[in-house]
Amino acid sequence: MKRVASRADSMGARVTFLALSAWCSLSMVWAQAPGVTPLTPLEATGPGTPPAPWRAVGLPGGKVLLMAPDIVLQGAEPVLRLRSDKSYSTLSHALPAGTRESRLQWQWRLDEGLAHADLQRKEGDDVALKVCAMFDLPLANIPFVERNLLRLARTLSGENLPGATLCYVWDRLQPPGTVVNNVYSKRLRFIVLDQGPARPGTWVSHARDLNADFVRAFGEESATVPPLLAVVVGADSDNTGGSSLAFVKGLGLVKP
Repeated sequence: MKRVASRADSMGARVTFLALSAWCSLSMVWAQAPGVTPLTPLEATGPGTPPAPWRAVGLPGGKVLLMAPDIVLQGAEPVLRLRSDKSYSTLSHALPAGTRESRLQWQWRLDEGLAHADLQRKEGDDVALKVCAMFDLPLANIPFVERNLLRLARTLSGENLPGATLCYVWDRLQPPGTVVNNVYSKRLRFIVLDQGPARPGTWVSHARDLNADFVRAFGEESATVPPLLAVVVGADSDNTGGSSLAFVKGLGLVKP
């Protein structure tokens, strides 16, 4: 009985993660206007709620507090603020079908990190700062066990969940360049860009080739890059029970 319960708990944890991804799927339709980047600038509307089609998303069932990201002024400049306090803070932007842009660029700043975050432990599975890309990886490319877990999660959520999610993170422990599988599901993988404690007031710039990074993280499952579904920014501290504060600006998706 203990073994059966353990397997059920493990499946439940994985399904919880996959169900979360549903909130960032293509359920929100947006038609791309001619000559407009497929990713609406976060700062387009000034202080307050980020502009549509950006939307705040939380864990299914509302079991974890959602601290919705918002736009604040730093001096005269609008920036995205990401806060967490034993909570979840995520913002998602679905992309139109056929999006060709594959270079993701942004600046981020970590003012308060998570003292007990550790991506290699379930109890430490939190990040103070992440920028993610979701890909429509076909089921046929996904290993058998993960494939069936994804099918189950899609059935339970009623959403077409992404087969692969790649997140760039600022991590407390792992050195830059490290690729880490999520401890609950290999459908989510991290690439560490910055490491160590917070650097209050210091902006760090990044520009990433999503195609190259996808192959690096998921290349054993697919040699070709599947369509891009969504871009997500966020933070969470529900596992460690900590708090964090970070900012993002200049997030854009452009052609190489």
